[in-house]
Amino acid sequence: MICILGATATGKTRLAVALAEHFNGEIISADSRQVYRGLDIGSGKDLDEYGSTPYHLIDIVDPGHEFNVFEFVLSYNEALQKIRANKKLPFLVGGTGMYLDAILSAYQLTVRNTNHSESLSKLSDTELSAKLNALLPQQHNTSDSASRARMISAIEIALAEQAGEPIVQATPSQTLILGIAMPRETIRERITLRLKQRLAHGLIEEVERLNKEGVSWEQLHFYGLEYRFISQHLQGQLSYNDMYQKLNSAIHQFAKQQEKWFRNLEKKGHNIQWIDRKNDIESVAKNMLADYLSHHE
Repeated sequence: MICILGATATGKTRLAVALAEHFNGEIISADSRQVYRGLDIGSGKDLDEYGSTPYHLIDIVDPGHEFNVFEFVLSYNEALQKIRANKKLPFLVGGTGMYLDAILSAYQLTVRNTNHSESLSKLSDTELSAKLNALLPQQHNTSDSASRARMISAIEIALAEQAGEPIVQATPSQTLILGIAMPRETIRERITLRLKQRLAHGLIEEVERLNKEGVSWEQLHFYGLEYRFISQHLQGQLSYNDMYQKLNSAIHQFAKQQEKWFRNLEKKGHNIQWIDRKNDIESVAKNMLADYLSHHE
């Protein structure tokens, strides 16, 4: 398998499509928002870039469904099996750090135990938080406490682990990891330009449409920065200028967080071959991939 990663706005999809076309491949998206139908402009699907290249794990669930890393690994395994059956080369492409780590580090994941959903829903936020802390006193993710839905989900997963529910892991693959390296200032410029383009191409209208179709403001809040800040603007909580400034700044911070994920992957022993964006990135990547495949056939 070939993994292509990089911070937002670095051109991962464009490079992946060029390589997939050249090496007879198919793409598996590792993006936590592109799985949702209708979240198009804000999640940066850019489906026109794929051309005739087959892709997987895009537009597979409706908004409102709480897609998680467990479901991602299951879906990834299914997609990988299909690609191998087609005798194609799989490309894992994206910037969602947890999804990439789940595959590359072979997380052991347990399905949620939903038998307790009704009783958990009757607990207050304080009671849920206390129960979660009791189940996972040290290792639980503090973001799990950000909403009732996340606390209930985390509790259900912990209960499933206690009950010895089945564990899922990513199907193992020999993997070449290519990373797109770009100066932070260049990333900032590309993020700002892309945001302006998306706003001009109907991003606000997309968020408005999703809400009218039944996706609540609270749900939109958890679908990422674009949906969060534009929802606040549409509800009259932020002026257009404040929304734009806050969103632009938040995406810059998000890019820094992505880079931390990549550094953590390297600390875990994953060898990321960084390609400097100043070079002819497509030619360099093709040469690296050709050399890798010649030693792994």
